[in-house]
Amino acid sequence: MSTLATTTPGRAPLRSRRAPAASRTVTPHDPESRRWLRDLRGGGALHDDAVRRLHALLLRAARFEVGRRREALAHVRGDELEDIATQAADDALMGVLRRLDDFRGDSRFTTWAYKFALLESAVRLRRRAWQGREVPMEPESWTLLAAQQPTPHEDAVQAEVLGAVGRAIREALTPRQREVLVALALNGVPIDVLAQRLGSTRGALYKTLHDARRKLRAELTAEGIAPDWLERTR
Repeated sequence: MSTLATTTPGRAPLRSRRAPAASRTVTPHDPESRRWLRDLRGGGALHDDAVRRLHALLLRAARFEVGRRREALAHVRGDELEDIATQAADDALMGVLRRLDDFRGDSRFTTWAYKFALLESAVRLRRRAWQGREVPMEPESWTLLAAQQPTPHEDAVQAEVLGAVGRAIREALTPRQREVLVALALNGVPIDVLAQRLGSTRGALYKTLHDARRKLRAELTAEGIAPDWLERTR
């Protein structure tokens, strides 16, 4: 397996890894996608030119996504937003090159690759929006799960349910499960932001959240309480 170094303007060399020939099983219907795959998996000038063109495409996609979300980041300077777009395009490029064998030809190659840049941009922008903000790990208000205008009967039922939820969170969950559930489900922290703060991954946090929900369902069911409140914390 050979490794090629490719340079994008103004950035450090990016590295791409060509897949072994035996795994190249996809034959897209459209000629353009076939050319992209051929050139990106090849070598020499054709490969380098394809990487440069792909990076330019991903940078346009990243700039589009940054511009679309710009109003929510009015306090961020234009040059920083451009840097976010460039970094997102770089990461998206590496993602596409690593996952060429995942392309199944259901859409054009450029459409498939475009989504990498949109995702990377969204993740970086969410992280920037939370930069400097405290990530709440404590259940600031479980009452947010309650109905907005409960009747007296609903109020009594909710008090019982929230009491059971609080006990289950404190007693049934591990400290890690508790902080992940509280941050993601109750306090609305974006999962990629929490993953960065905790030095974890999205996949690991999804697994922790799933396990925490499963434990809470079991605890609430054992107390005779239907745990439908969990559906409102997704």
